[in-house]
Amino acid sequence: MARKKVTPEEEIVNTAVEGTALGSVPAGSVLHDEAGADTGDVPAELPEGDLSAEETAEQSETLSAMEAAETKPLGLSTEEKTASQDESDTAEERVEEAELHEETSEFLEAAEDLHSNLPASAPHGSEADGADWGFEEPVPEEAAAEAAEDEYLAAGNSEMPDAPEEKSERTLFYELDFNELDRGLSEDERKEWNSIYASFRGRSAITGTIIGVDLYARYLPRSEARMLENRRELCAVVVPYRIPILIRESEMWELGEERPDFVLRNMVGASIDVIVTKVERTANRAQASRRQASRSQRRFFAAREDLHAVGSRITCRMLAVGPRRCLVDCYGYDLDMTQKEIRYAAIPDLRTEFHPGSEIDCIVKEYHPRTGELIVSAKETEVNPFFGAEERHPVGSRRFAMISGKYGGGVFCNLPDGVTCMCNYSYQHEDADFMVGEHVMLMVQRYDQEKLQMYGKIMSKW
Repeated sequence: MARKKVTPEEEIVNTAVEGTALGSVPAGSVLHDEAGADTGDVPAELPEGDLSAEETAEQSETLSAMEAAETKPLGLSTEEKTASQDESDTAEERVEEAELHEETSEFLEAAEDLHSNLPASAPHGSEADGADWGFEEPVPEEAAAEAAEDEYLAAGNSEMPDAPEEKSERTLFYELDFNELDRGLSEDERKEWNSIYASFRGRSAITGTIIGVDLYARYLPRSEARMLENRRELCAVVVPYRIPILIRESEMWELGEERPDFVLRNMVGASIDVIVTKVERTANRAQASRRQASRSQRRFFAAREDLHAVGSRITCRMLAVGPRRCLVDCYGYDLDMTQKEIRYAAIPDLRTEFHPGSEIDCIVKEYHPRTGELIVSAKETEVNPFFGAEERHPVGSRRFAMISGKYGGGVFCNLPDGVTCMCNYSYQHEDADFMVGEHVMLMVQRYDQEKLQMYGKIMSKW
């Protein structure tokens, strides 16, 4: 019996009906063919978000039924199916495919337009939901302006309106009306101010004597003194005639060569060189730096070979004096010197012979300009009195001497010619019987040529 020829549309519909019956599709569901020709309005492939839940379920069941129908052709052989598909390629199908292509392209263009209206980056999570529903609070104008400023700075435009720059000390100095300020000055006062002006202009040194050491905050108003980080900073005061010149503690020493506060307090009476760094004309005072003046002196000392050559004699100034140690200024170099480096004879207390402001002659022993190391000696300006002492004071002789010091159970005694004799006590005396500065009778016992030292024994008081 001849089989009725079935068109592809009828075959798909029949297969879908049979698949629906097999899959138990609910009644009233609408089936669509692959091309969507039954409706003519909806494209074949729609986004899942445009379909309702029921329609999505029906579509999934329909698609599963159609896949099953394709797997099992229900009585049609493979050859018959292939022949029917070849014959169904008619002009009507081509027209339908063209219409379907046009509808699909229109749908894609509409989708692109829809997505193009959305922002490039949407907020994530809850922020995105809030933005979509309009839950986001409006941004105040001030916050928006700050955000715009931050973006402007982040973009590299860091230039902001410059604040008015503070005038330098030199600018303020050159703006002074000297004719008006110096009108009523006496001749001595005018000379004093002129020397201060010249030091500030040309960075030349002024030599003055320290008359006192005060707290720097004492010379400032209370409002400025409270703002000082270091309220306990000391300053040396130099008064050439009537104008006080303040040298702050930070301007007294080179970096790394700072001295304790008690050294500065003991410098009253010392003669120092300073360079004026600030002129406070209306306050009738000035500020200066000893550190800058020391740098100038060091450069001068390094340029003069007749000064820094080994064996050269130079004059140094005493800055501070203690019982056994003193601080001297040698052309900008602050050097510590003990009594052994000052004189061959022992000195009980340096303060009895020296004071700040005293000058002492020294011999240059070593100088290294690259490292800034300078070694001097004051006692080597004289001949060592030990030479020839063995002839002047033979062993066993008794000599008159003065006790100059005690150390480690030993007693230092100075003979009239400057020789120092290291002595012990005789058996009938003890240390409490003798005091520094007393005169005694000693006996010479021996000499040490390597140490250049004479030894003896105290016999009695004189």
